[in-house]
Amino acid sequence: MTAVDFLSYVTDTFSWLTTGAHWTEEGGILQRMGEHLYLTGVCLAITCVLALPLALWLGHIGRGGALAVNISNAGRAVPTFAVLVLLSMGPLGRYGDWATIVALVLFALPPLLTNAYTGVREADRDVVEAAKGMGMTGGQLLRQVELPLAFPLIMTGIQTAAVQLVATATLAALPGGGGLGRLITAGFGNYRTAQVVAGALLVAALALLVEGVLKLVERRADPMRRRPTGPAGDTGGTGDTGNATAPPGGRARRPAPARPGT
Repeated sequence: MTAVDFLSYVTDTFSWLTTGAHWTEEGGILQRMGEHLYLTGVCLAITCVLALPLALWLGHIGRGGALAVNISNAGRAVPTFAVLVLLSMGPLGRYGDWATIVALVLFALPPLLTNAYTGVREADRDVVEAAKGMGMTGGQLLRQVELPLAFPLIMTGIQTAAVQLVATATLAALPGGGGLGRLITAGFGNYRTAQVVAGALLVAALALLVEGVLKLVERRADPMRRRPTGPAGDTGGTGDTGNATAPPGGRARRPAPARPGT
């Protein structure tokens, strides 16, 4: 490819993306992006419901987790496209997007299951033992100690799964589903290279946007981060010393686990 050809592709792609009709028309970018986000959100929600309770429980009891993680990781060796084709040819193929949803959920399970399990198992053992010594029950230990400590790694697994889902959801177009993959397949079918490149760029941009939003959610929701409300860490005069305060530009110190019932 010569520099002139490359410049031509760039110009054509930019022209295609800046054409208003391509965004607002039936089957345009906005509609396909909405379908893509909906499919990604549904698959991510189902994956969280399936993976998180199991991973947190296995990590808490410390038994059977390694086997579950290894089995889920072995699933990565199976191509998602092959699973999608097989499911589409089976009974699920008659029920809309369910074949695609099942294939994508199976693809997204390993990183979420692995990270959540590892996060709980690698929680600071000194803190965990101190909590046990205070008489915490198993449920209190998981909710008040292990889960907050594992939160960053859990969110990393969710971010990884979400980005993978955004990228892989383009396969939904192959059995006739929606999403940004329809733009790419239509571009291939009509020999419009600019449309194919534009579709790929839109998928990449959407993946970066989703990752950025989830990183923001992690920063806002991390239970180990506590920002002081006053200039000197004043919490409003409540006298509560159980909340951790963060030094300027630093991460909040981890508070000692609360006694049962507090």
